[in-house]
Amino acid sequence: MLSFSSIPENNMLGQMQQQPLLISSLIDFAERHHGDGEVVSRRVEGDIHRYTWADVARRARQVANALDGMKLGMSDRVATLAWNGYRHLELYFGVSGSGRVLHTINPRLHPEQIAWIANHAEDQVLCFDMTFLPLIQAVHAKCSTVRQWIALCDADRLPADTGIPGLISYEAWIGGQKDSYTWPVFDENSASSMCYTSGTTGNPKAALYSHRSTILHAYAAAMPDVMCVSARDAILPVVPMFHVNAWGIPYSAAMTGAKLVFPGPALDGKSVYELIEAEGVTFAAGVPTVWQMLLGHMKPAGLKFGKLNRTVIGGSACPPAMITAFREDYGVDVLHAWGMTELSPLGTLCTLKNKHNKLSADEQMKLRLKQGRCIYGIDMKIVDSEGKELPHDGKSAGDLLVKGPWVIASYFKQEGGSPLVDGWFPTGDVATIDADGFMQITDRSKDVIKSGGEWISSIDIENIAMAHPAVAMAACIGIRHPKWDERPIVCVVKKPGAEVTRDQLIQFYEGKTAKWQIPDDVVFVDAIPLGATGKMLKTKLREQLVDYKLPGL
Repeated sequence: MLSFSSIPENNMLGQMQQQPLLISSLIDFAERHHGDGEVVSRRVEGDIHRYTWADVARRARQVANALDGMKLGMSDRVATLAWNGYRHLELYFGVSGSGRVLHTINPRLHPEQIAWIANHAEDQVLCFDMTFLPLIQAVHAKCSTVRQWIALCDADRLPADTGIPGLISYEAWIGGQKDSYTWPVFDENSASSMCYTSGTTGNPKAALYSHRSTILHAYAAAMPDVMCVSARDAILPVVPMFHVNAWGIPYSAAMTGAKLVFPGPALDGKSVYELIEAEGVTFAAGVPTVWQMLLGHMKPAGLKFGKLNRTVIGGSACPPAMITAFREDYGVDVLHAWGMTELSPLGTLCTLKNKHNKLSADEQMKLRLKQGRCIYGIDMKIVDSEGKELPHDGKSAGDLLVKGPWVIASYFKQEGGSPLVDGWFPTGDVATIDADGFMQITDRSKDVIKSGGEWISSIDIENIAMAHPAVAMAACIGIRHPKWDERPIVCVVKKPGAEVTRDQLIQFYEGKTAKWQIPDDVVFVDAIPLGATGKMLKTKLREQLVDYKLPGL
């Protein structure tokens, strides 16, 4: 492995132009070389909006001028609470391109968490889709740093009496701005965007991406062995733009001039299918839950795809039956992906090598079920409890560590100190890696549950239960679910002589966490198995509940 110390000091420098890798260069390129490329959005209003990359570039410059007019400083944060759509895309380029930091907030979080995140990030401006108006009405008074609220709508769609001070519509905000703008040139290591983790323990932490890391990630994501993005594609990112930059697709699409098709808030099977067909989508990316709804709509109606040929599925493990259905029934290649907020997010993608073409369908399927191979820019290893590296034999399981130019070195505001171990980032996943480099997640060392592509902290669920006066002890575990991958249940030991029913305890969660984080069931037990150090042994608890079925399944 190379080290900088081994490079001789009298090295000759190459005689190439110095041009920093900046996000503004992407939108300039898209406008200049793919200006007529389409960007199609299903709006919150329900209608279809279509325009071109040249229009995105023009309006992104108006965003930049509007921010300059507000006297926002370099690296000031501009937040979004928004679906996948054209206005959100303009903010991606206008905010970061002008030197500010785009902060995408997950609207599925509890209002208290959203307010905490906006304050911690010190957001100056917050732009939101009208879907989230009630959410903003609930939190705006608690967001002390936000000085401008912007509704992503036309001026005539802005309600008169929202109670939000100084609220303006996006179109009024940028409408009077010039569409000429000279993008500033600055250090490519400057911050470009940020995304908070889901707060698996305690408050969430923010990954702060740079222009350099974003551009390198966009290059890597577009490569043939990754998402294979090109100007010949029409791409539907179902993965939200508030989930780690929609896996980098908006940037890779601008880099290649691909057509973009945004679904907005309508993610049901029928809406997604109709959009795929109407716009000739060739490639789609999202979590298994959405694809399940899509297949559930298609199968009974005997529908087929016109042009869709591949889909990248990440966020949680893809069931084998889904891969088989996509491939055999619809001729769509399914590519497994793995990543994290801390990895911008892509770490691996599951594409086969040349030698695997000769394998039987069953053997190929075994590989396709893995999370995939490292993409260039990422290196990974597995280690045992002492930190000793384990062999890549497909059998040895250890803690997964990664490094690379789009992997975080530390969290925003240095929260939690340096997460790195000898320069490597510990992912919190337990994995195997085989001789061909295919990685497979086998477990999690972090105590979290993944439901519909979103993390749920089991500790948070336990803490709420423990706050109930009748509860002596609580343990939260994830139970397999056909649609959501996993759903949380809470196992409870009651205090002697105390009484509480399942429904009472479920009700106790109301208002304390987001609705989708509330456990699906309460299981009362006599005792929760403990280890020698007093730690709850959830593996044993799962063994005890091996025959348990979630209600309604």
